[in-house]
Amino acid sequence: MSRRPNRVPPHPSSATDRGHDGGAVDGPMSAPRSPRRASIPAGVGVGLKPEHARDILAGGTGVDFFEVHAENYMGDGGPPHHLLARVRAEHPLSLHGVGLSIGGAGPLDGKHLVRLRALIDRYQPGLFSEHLAWSSHGAVFLGDLLPLPYHEGTLRRVCDHVDEVQDALAMRMLLENPSTYLAFATSTMSEIDFLSQVVRRTGCGLLLDVNNVHVCAVNHGFAPEAYIGAFPVEHVAEIHLGGFAEDGNGLLIDDHGRQVADAVWELYQRALSRTGPVATLIEWDNNVPPFARLADEVARARRVLRPEPQRIGPAAA
Repeated sequence: MSRRPNRVPPHPSSATDRGHDGGAVDGPMSAPRSPRRASIPAGVGVGLKPEHARDILAGGTGVDFFEVHAENYMGDGGPPHHLLARVRAEHPLSLHGVGLSIGGAGPLDGKHLVRLRALIDRYQPGLFSEHLAWSSHGAVFLGDLLPLPYHEGTLRRVCDHVDEVQDALAMRMLLENPSTYLAFATSTMSEIDFLSQVVRRTGCGLLLDVNNVHVCAVNHGFAPEAYIGAFPVEHVAEIHLGGFAEDGNGLLIDDHGRQVADAVWELYQRALSRTGPVATLIEWDNNVPPFARLADEVARARRVLRPEPQRIGPAAA
């Protein structure tokens, strides 16, 4: 689960949950749908923050795209839309959801999906992503992104919901690997196997959050390099980088409140060695710095994403 600021919780309502016959993990499956696949440039983006409006609108930011949390823009107008419309006129946009509760036990919120579709129709984002997590139960929105057990029952439910989202939005969604602080004894497959099966059954894409990989590796005691090495990178359309906090007892918290750590930069470089250049977002949602500080992170990411070729000088006489 991840901490995300400024969330507007959806208002759960009854909706019809469609069936999805996923079959056994290794057995036959239905052919996945082929939702529309949009994209954004393989550059470096940042989250759009009102604190940075003056710098952004002045131009010359060096940012290739912007990303916003969908739930912050589900009203009809006002200053948030005024800023977003001006930014969207000049830059590609990625839309990141935090409130669909893809892994929730109940049906998806139909009204939330309608608002999300209206937002997509209005701004035509290049990418839409959500989290492999749940955040609501019944009529209660819990305000956080909570982990799932990885087994066949959860897999069928997540696939049902991904199918429903892609049908409603007429657009491929990306599913993000989560940051977690506990594991379930009932899990029967790894997170990577789970994500691979969701992609195979639904045709969705993946968002690889490299910071989440590092956070989970420390919290659960596995090698992050092995996780990156096994990740199904052929389905990755976006990468996230961010900062984390420490709780004082060795637990890492995905708080997006500081610069990207050196260990995460190293993992990012390892991931790019497998994916090639891919759209990369710097997430800095808490303790938001001046834009110039954020631009430093963008510049560093760009140097890793597209390193300058080494120049070979003339041979010594």
